[in-house]
Amino acid sequence: MGDSLSAAYGLRPEQGWVALADAKSARYAFHNASISGETSAGGRSRIDAELARVRPDIVIIELGANDGLRGLPLVQMGANLGWMIGRARRGGAQVLLVGLQLPPNFGRYADDFQRSYLLISQRLGTGLIPHFLAPLGTERKWFQADNLHPVAAAQPMLADQVLAALDALPAR
Repeated sequence: MGDSLSAAYGLRPEQGWVALADAKSARYAFHNASISGETSAGGRSRIDAELARVRPDIVIIELGANDGLRGLPLVQMGANLGWMIGRARRGGAQVLLVGLQLPPNFGRYADDFQRSYLLISQRLGTGLIPHFLAPLGTERKWFQADNLHPVAAAQPMLADQVLAALDALPAR
């Protein structure tokens, strides 16, 4: 469950990290339920249908960037993400929460935004990638012209990061 970062925005679907992780891993089979522009509220409204359709063992939640860019109160984003985590768990799935970071011009809100993923993960006992785009740093070459969405050449690094985080989840 993700937004444009997982929906391969600006790329062919097979170039995105989800498709690359799926092709690379014999251990995990991925179903991409990501939509460009998605918010945590949108994910919350869709998760039950996705859980019923796919019946996953693990749910990766990469949402919140669009909430943050709109200045959504963090309590509301946290409630949406927490609800999704609860629904996934109720369906028998483990959860990997993927944290995001806002541009520094968002000031204290950006700091609190990124910290909220850690707090949610700690409180609800999920796996966590603290900052999804961290492997790319701030190198311009890893980003499309909008300086927000990674280019195709960056996607393997994101796929590797997610696969490592999945492998780190406790065995069930």
